[in-house]
Parts: sequence; structure tokens; C-alpha cells
Amino acid sequence: MSGRGPGPVLLTGASGFVGAAVMRALVAAGYPVRALVRRPPLFRPAGRVETRQGDVTDFASVLAAARGCRWAIHCAADYRLALGPGDASRMIAVNVGGTANLLRACAEAGVRRLVHCSTVGTLDFQRTGRVCTELDVATSSVHLPGPYKRTKWAAERLVLEAHCPGLEVVVVQPSTPVGGGDQRPTPTGATIRDFLGGRIPAVVDTGLNWVDVEAVGRGHLLALERGLAGRSYILGDRNLSLAQMLGRIAQIAGVEPPRWRVPLALAFAVAGASEAAGRLRREPPGISMTSVRMAAHPMYVDARRARDELGWDPGDLDLALRRAVSELGPTAWGRVA
Repeated sequence: MSGRGPGPVLLTGASGFVGAAVMRALVAAGYPVRALVRRPPLFRPAGRVETRQGDVTDFASVLAAARGCRWAIHCAADYRLALGPGDASRMIAVNVGGTANLLRACAEAGVRRLVHCSTVGTLDFQRTGRVCTELDVATSSVHLPGPYKRTKWAAERLVLEAHCPGLEVVVVQPSTPVGGGDQRPTPTGATIRDFLGGRIPAVVDTGLNWVDVEAVGRGHLLALERGLAGRSYILGDRNLSLAQMLGRIAQIAGVEPPRWRVPLALAFAVAGASEAAGRLRREPPGISMTSVRMAAHPMYVDARRARDELGWDPGDLDLALRRAVSELGPTAWGRVA
């Protein structure tokens, strides 16, 4: 398919960390982009991007933005692990309800192809640390830790099981993106920021797959152009323990790596106390039970399908880490390993 035909690409979540990378990839490839954003005055688009004000939880604004678009990429999501009172309801409304609104709007507006940004968090990871592929999707959300994973699993099922004549759907499942532009930041960016600020002296024994956010942006574009309808594609690069990753970040920033390992039992106890304190203060906990439950199941993946079928290149993780450190760390940039 060609991105230079009639009709723009509707992009949701363009002001977010991954969505902004997708926007940059689309603009660089010459696609006309229409971004649905909640607060246009605060939005800083990459190049010539048409902006439409709206919210994925408001069907009317989604439908208005979808009209005239040939393709759509759905990146809007509520991505938090530590939630305060009422936050879970908002997360359901955005991640599940917003996806349902977009599917319906695409069908009514005649959009031909939708790329849905999910997460590897919908996969059935085990305590053994087995490496998962797209075939290892969880059969139910019951045992997935926390509202974020559960709502993303439900949204992914909505997309893949949708019956919308004329609309092709493709799902991408990013692992743990890192890089520049994580300003809010995401939970991953907050971990890097807190570590560089000296607030993470110890780590639990867990692991993740890490990937350059710019490569994730390009992966969405390739899924739009080459992805098989009804198929999912993992976008991930390197499987590393949390200690290995923070050690690399420490080397880049010229700081000390974490010195101690925290047993999971102790981490659960600390998270329980933090959640109790958060309920008393009516605010998100400093350490969430969800994050510790996730740590109990290393999230290692194999992105071979995206490389083989889409021709996707996972990019330069080390460069992405340098960019993240330069933006999130208090230390002087220049002491580079």
C-alpha cells in the first residue's frame, strides 16, 4: 500500500511517548497525518500534521476525526501501574471503551486498515522466564497483574475478534520502549529517572525485553504497510535482566549500578505497605503491588515474526538509552562509556 494516496492516516495518542514516535515515522515516510488530541494547544506535532480535538472516550469526536481517513493507528492508552482511587475506571474507559469507539468509528467512516498498539503485557509470561512469541497470548485476563495489562488484553481481543466488513486490523505488541521524548514519563522512564536520581539502590530479580522507541514507531508504519490482516507482531529487541539494564544505564551516566537484590517476598511486603499508605492519603502508591506482581514473571520475548514478515529493524538500543539518560538523568551528559 502507498501512503501517498488520498486520505490521511488517523493517529490517536500522538502526544504520548510511543504515539509521538509513530507520528515521526509517518511524517518521515511522507504520510499525511491527522492526529486526534485532547489538548491541541499543548500538542507539538512533528512536521505538517493536521490536528483534531477530541478524546477516544467520546465517540462523536472519534467519528468526526475518522471521516475521510483511509487508515488509522491507535496508540492512545492510559498507561500507569500505580493507581489512585477511581483510576481503574478511567483506565477501562480509555483502553477498552476508547478502542471500541475507534473500531466503530473506523467501520462507519470507511477506514480500510487499523493498526492497534497493544503490548507484550497481554502474553502469558511464566515465573520460569520462558521467551514468549505472539502465539503465547494469555487465554484470559484473570491472572494478568493489574488493570493496565487486563484492559490492554481486553482491547486486543476486541480488535482481533471484531467483525467489521471492509476493515482490516493488525496488532503490534511493543515490549519496553526507551529513548528520547519520554517527558511525562512512562513507568519505564520513571524507573530510569528514579535510578539516576539515586532512589533505586536495589532491584528485584526480574527481566524485560527492551527496544528503541523510534524502532517501535517504524514498526507501526511497517505493520500498516505490510502486516497481515488479523495478525499480531511483537516489537522487541533485547532480553535483559533489570540489573543488567540498570547496570548499562549506570555505565552510560557514570554512576554506581544497583548494589543489592531485593527478595520478591520483601518487595511484596513493601508494596503492600505502600498501597495501604496510598489509600489513606487517597493517592497512588509509591510502589504498586502491580509492579511487583509483574516483576515475578520476567517478560522475555522473541520478535522474529516482525523481522521476517515486516522487514522490521529493532534499531539501536544503546543510542536510545543514551537519549533517555540525557533527558531523564540529573548527571552531566558527557561521561559516556
